[in-house]
This record gives sequence, C-alpha cells and structure tokens, in this order.
Amino acid sequence: MSTTTTDALNAAVAAMNQGRVFDVTIVCTTDDHQAAYWMDRLAAGVCRRPDQSATSASNPYPMVLAVSEDWNAPGGAGNGLGTLYAFEKANALAQQHYSVNLAGALAAGEISAALYHTAGKGTRLAPLPASENNNKPGVKLPFGLQLSDGSYQPLTVLEAVVKQTGIYAKARKGRLSVYWGDQVFLPSQPFDSAPTHHIDIMCTLLGDQAPTAEEWTAQGLEKYGVIACIQTAENRVDAAQVEKVSHATATAMLDKLGKIRQVGPSLGSFSVSAMILQALCAEFTPELAEKTGKLDTDPHFWMPLTLSSEDYLALMEQKGTDNVTAKAHYDRMAAMKDKLDLGDKMGLFGAVDVGKDACWWDYGLVKLYSKNTLVLLEDSPSATLLKKFLGLAPDAHVIDSTVREEVALDANSFVFGSKVAAGSIQNSLLASSQAAEITADGAIIVNCVARKITAGPGAILYNIMDQSEAGIVAGAGDIQVAVTDETGHAKILKSRMDVDGGQAWKIQLPQNDVTFEQVHQQNQNANIQVIQALRQAKFEEIAQTLEF
Repeated sequence: MSTTTTDALNAAVAAMNQGRVFDVTIVCTTDDHQAAYWMDRLAAGVCRRPDQSATSASNPYPMVLAVSEDWNAPGGAGNGLGTLYAFEKANALAQQHYSVNLAGALAAGEISAALYHTAGKGTRLAPLPASENNNKPGVKLPFGLQLSDGSYQPLTVLEAVVKQTGIYAKARKGRLSVYWGDQVFLPSQPFDSAPTHHIDIMCTLLGDQAPTAEEWTAQGLEKYGVIACIQTAENRVDAAQVEKVSHATATAMLDKLGKIRQVGPSLGSFSVSAMILQALCAEFTPELAEKTGKLDTDPHFWMPLTLSSEDYLALMEQKGTDNVTAKAHYDRMAAMKDKLDLGDKMGLFGAVDVGKDACWWDYGLVKLYSKNTLVLLEDSPSATLLKKFLGLAPDAHVIDSTVREEVALDANSFVFGSKVAAGSIQNSLLASSQAAEITADGAIIVNCVARKITAGPGAILYNIMDQSEAGIVAGAGDIQVAVTDETGHAKILKSRMDVDGGQAWKIQLPQNDVTFEQVHQQNQNANIQVIQALRQAKFEEIAQTLEF
C-alpha cells in the first residue's frame, strides 16, 4: 500500500476507536425477540455512553431502537419499503419511550441516524446463524468485547459493523444512513466530508476516468449494480445507477445525462436527507399502511430517479418486469421527483467513494468468516489494521484470559476471555471458551466449554457446552455448532468448510438428521434472550467442574 493509503486507513481506524456512533441506531430484525436483544446488547456495548449512564427521556442520545419487519407480503418488504417501514416503526418507538420525534429531529438537522438491515436467513453462513436461533447479525466473531457490566464477550458481526460505520455519523446530521450488517470496511477515502446530494450511495470508484469496454469487462462491471459519476451541463458531478449491463449499454444510457467521469460497483449502502425520506414515506403511504408490496432501492428508487424512462423500461424488462408495470412505477417516481424542492446547494443523487484501496472483512459466507477472522494471525497490513480496529496492543495475544503455563501457546494465536489449563494452541483463535485441555491447530473456537477440546486445521467450534469425558473433537475442516431451544436442550449441527450452506440449505447432510432449512424453521420466533441465559447457565455449570 502507498503511504497515502496507509495513512487514510489508519485515520479511519483511529476514528472508529474514538467511540463514534450515530445519535440514533436503528436495527431492523426478523422478530420482536431479536429486537429486544439488540436494544439491550447495543446499549450495553458499542452504543453505550462514555459515562455509562442509561439513555433517558431527558438525555436520549445515543439511542438504540430495534424493530421487527412484520410485513404481510411473502418475501418481505424489500430493502426499499423495508427501510421506510423500519424508520416509521422506530419513529413510533422513540416517541413512546423517549418522547422524541425522529422525523422532526432529522428535518431540523439535530441528529444523525443509521439503520442496519439484519433480516434474512443467512444461508451462506450456515450453520452459524442456526446456533444463534436465526439471529444472523448475532453471529459471534472470535474476538472480545467488554460490555458495560464488565463482562468480556465475543464481538458480534453487527457490533463490528456499527463500530465501523460510526465514522460517518459526524458529517450526517439531518440524514438517515442505511447499511447492511455482514461486512466491515475501512475506507481509503475521506469519511468526514459534508454530503453534496440529497441521496448518496456508497461505491468503489475505479480509476480517474470512465473505463474502456475492455476495462469494463476485465473489472467484471457487468455483474454489478454500477454507480457512474456524471459531469452535468451545470458543471456539477451527479451520479446515476445502472444494473448488470454491458459497457455499450451503460454508455448509451449514461451519455444522455452528461460526461461520464468515473464508475464503480455499488455497495448498496446509502444515505438520504430528511426531505427525501419524508417524500418516500409519503409516496408509499398506502403500501406502508397495508404492509404489502416489495420494492428494493436500486431498481425501484434510484434507477427511476436517475435514468430516462426508455432506459429504465429496458433494464426492468431484462429483470422480467413488463413495460406497463415498469412505466407506471417510473411515472410515479417521476411525479414524486417533480414535487421536490432540492434548492441550489445540493444535487439529487451522488456517490460516496470508499476508495478502491479500502480494506474489507466480509463475514457473510462461512468461508469468508473463517478467512477474515484468521486474518488476525497474519503478518500483513490487513492484520495490522484488524488489531488496531479491535483495540489490541501490538504484543497482546492473551486478553482477559487465564492460560496456564502447561499450555503450549504459540506467538500467533489469540485468546480472548477464556480459560485453558493444559494442551496446545497453535495458529488458532479462541474466544469465551473454557477447557481443562485444548489441542487446537489452525482452528476457531467460540463460546465452548468442555473437559477436552480437540480441533484440527480449519475447524470451527461454536456455542458447544459438552459434559462428556471425551469432550469435543473436530477434524480438519469440520464445523460443529450447538443449537439450543427454549427448554435448554441442545443438539449438535455439523457441516464442513467445503460445504456451501446456500446450496446445501435444503439437503440433509450425512452427519445431521435435519436440514439447515428445517433448523431455521424450528428456530423461528425463538426467544433468544431466554436461550442465551440458559446457555450461559449451562456454560457456568460445566465450567465449575473444571480445574484451573
């Protein structure tokens, strides 16, 4: 990396470790039990006050509001209507608990707000979300986080995302920022710049000029939603979005809008001004009231707002939408757009470049979960940044843990919030686990307790409470998780690193007596706080039988 890039990434991590968060953090979950969990967890962790005081009506910020997407239509609301519905539910919740009108506070520019979409099955991450009873963003990383009660627990994926995205809060008063909860990125471009458009979308702009047809193909841009920066006749740099098209098609569509300056794949995350948020909520009042329909931001909000009618219809036809339906929706969005008073200071739609040299840790796929957590063991720039992101001292490898001298612990491994009396830990990550003896080589062990734990290269052991004399045994590449129900009963669900959870979702693997899909169905509407308490009690019961 260049010195400039290194400095930019380090500046981003430093800001993340300053405890920056949005004034209001909204989490959109699958059910009310998950919503209750995140209200408590975030307020006690990454969104807690520096002085440890509780959020109150007289001092409501930072505020955590979690809501469920109880949508009537099959398949959910889509991330477009889902965003509007979640905000309206959060607005009602803020009024109920803190007598705060979020919409009014945003319109007055008094607060910044972020909404995190977390609903979804997490098929690609299976079987880990199953062990969290379908609370996909609650999947634990093999790192540590100290909560306000002093306990040291594994950092969840959502907490990592909330911590990372908080660096954008300072510049986004009067806006709602929307993120997805399974990947962390460190921008190599400035993050404190004031917004220039009423709607802006995060992207990775490639190069300093529009790509050629050959570069478009080489960069695989036909596979993505692409954001293009356009030099307009008014000498302003606006943006437009096209989705999964060839260079020739994109150029023909975008040239109508002005001179193409830069393009790059969209990240999907965006922010909108209070005016745009209010306009969208007003426009889709019927759908929000009836909780019906499914609209996504890219094809149903941003594309009709930035493309011509002809080009929009052509793109939607490729997606299987007939011209009559697409034209009616385009006209609806155009009528809404005509009512907007944008003013002279800001454009309608712009790009926020995170930088082509941004650092990424994606946890949405089980292979990436393994790869991007084991980054911590590397001697690499990414590992250095991850250590800084986690707030680790340069030589700290045993954190809030007891590791007896009898344990052969190498210089690469990390142990967070754990106790180990004997064994060998090599090239492994261990978090919130306890055992009289552990033999781990290239493994990830999270929230497990047993007399003995053996884990081979690439193995993942997760949420397992084992009382047997033999203990837990996982071979190379094995994945074992425990799924606990509201009675406290737990069963082991297995997979392997070479199994794609999405492709195997409906298939009963030979090592299991149920499919991942069936476990997901059994977990629906599980009271995860009750289950967490039962799991913790079992953990402590077994831990008390171990000698350290």
